[in-house]
Amino acid sequence: MNKKTFEELKSSIREAGAVRRGEKPPTRVWRLTKQPDGSVKRVQLDPLKYQSEKKAKWDAQTEIVAARSALSMSQSQFAGFLGISIRTLHHWEQGSRRPTGAARVLIQVAQKEPKAIKRVLATA
Repeated sequence: MNKKTFEELKSSIREAGAVRRGEKPPTRVWRLTKQPDGSVKRVQLDPLKYQSEKKAKWDAQTEIVAARSALSMSQSQFAGFLGISIRTLHHWEQGSRRPTGAARVLIQVAQKEPKAIKRVLATA
């Protein structure tokens, strides 16, 4: 791989990280809808509008406290459950940072299906 190609690849990876963290809107966003005949309809969305809607849909502070309450866990217990430091959980609950990736999904599941999480924890 030549130097120019390598630099383009590095730049693309950095850009993808910025999009993932919500620092930069994606260049293209598509909504896929399965049609009754089995085909898929693809509609392009406005990336800036998509990014602002995505941020507005999930209020980390409220969701984290709600998930922790649903599981009847203290902050230290919930941090241990997520595999994070209590300091990170404090940052999330205070709104200075936002969870991403698997932690965010697990928090959403814990809030919406606390009984399922409790069953898993009981068998672990």
